[in-house]
Amino acid sequence: MKKKKSKTLLAKTSVISESDLTHLSDNIRDVLNHIGEDPKREGLLKTPERYAKALAYLTSGYAKCPSTVLNGAIFHEQYDEMVVVKDIEMYSLCEHHMLPFFGKVHVAYIPNGKIVGLSKVARMVDVFARRLQVQERLTTEIAQTLVDLLEPRGVGVVIEAKHLCMMMRGVEKQNSSMVTSSMQGVFRDSDVTRKEFLSLIKFGQN
Repeated sequence: MKKKKSKTLLAKTSVISESDLTHLSDNIRDVLNHIGEDPKREGLLKTPERYAKALAYLTSGYAKCPSTVLNGAIFHEQYDEMVVVKDIEMYSLCEHHMLPFFGKVHVAYIPNGKIVGLSKVARMVDVFARRLQVQERLTTEIAQTLVDLLEPRGVGVVIEAKHLCMMMRGVEKQNSSMVTSSMQGVFRDSDVTRKEFLSLIKFGQN
């Protein structure tokens, strides 16, 4: 029976075209008008175009497939100890307010005959981070992709992030951060494995 691919491996095919960028820029001019600004003043003349291009970049993950990013760098190797890639810088946009959240991603897996190139893990994080996100979903998407493509003995992902939607507005708590985790396979089943992972990333001491 053929294994069904996870939805996390499917990329949206939409790409922001030049026409879309033009429409987006026009809409941003309207936004500037609505908040009481003058989009024709010197400092804002090119802002709509700049913001449209920035938003296209920050959501460029929709046009990329994580399986494509990883597939060219999966190698057969008989290594069965934990592999940890920690302190991966991450920047994303909260889907609730479209304000940034940012922090570090720690990824670990125990191979089962296959390993992946080091830089590809960070690239895969970017694919999912450069979409409108919630931290909880981002965490599970990273973990599930590694499970689907590497079929390892287990995967652990921890994300520590600060959210500007909580720091700049609302409760305005400057020192708060959010921690999410996804533990699969032996990382979920074995306290020893999970504690080793958390010890290696020195969780809570950064």
